[in-house]
Amino acid sequence: MRFANPPAIHTPTRRSCLFAAAVLMMALHANAADPAADGSPSVRVRDKVVFQVSDADPKKWTLALNNAKNIQAALGRDNVDIEIVAYGPGIGILKGDSEAKAKVEEAQSAGVKLVACENTMASQKLVKTEMLPGISYAPAGVVEIMRRQQEGYAYIKP
Repeated sequence: MRFANPPAIHTPTRRSCLFAAAVLMMALHANAADPAADGSPSVRVRDKVVFQVSDADPKKWTLALNNAKNIQAALGRDNVDIEIVAYGPGIGILKGDSEAKAKVEEAQSAGVKLVACENTMASQKLVKTEMLPGISYAPAGVVEIMRRQQEGYAYIKP
């Protein structure tokens, strides 16, 4: 069957291709900026990390503390939440006579949250007066880590 007047076939012109490319670039740029629903610029999501310290090895304590310091240096101290949770044999990092006392105090002053497991403290018959000042406590260290992971914290065990 032949058409007396075949249907018009539209081929894109250079101008329409450039227009489509410009629209696509604007859409990609808008997504990259990730604006909030109300059109205001979004705030960068804060980085969060939780460290597990459950070994009696002071070298591993130092490694965890150095990792925390390096993360702050790389991302900026005000851009990351860091928590170090000590339990089991690792509770020694937070005791008043800890070999890592100076490094723990340095981490605290830099905003690192240090958390002692109260289950471990009870099993080792430790009381809060035997621990370093300014630390936090959690009823169960493993549950503290689990909760932080549920909140989006990255998990690291040096």
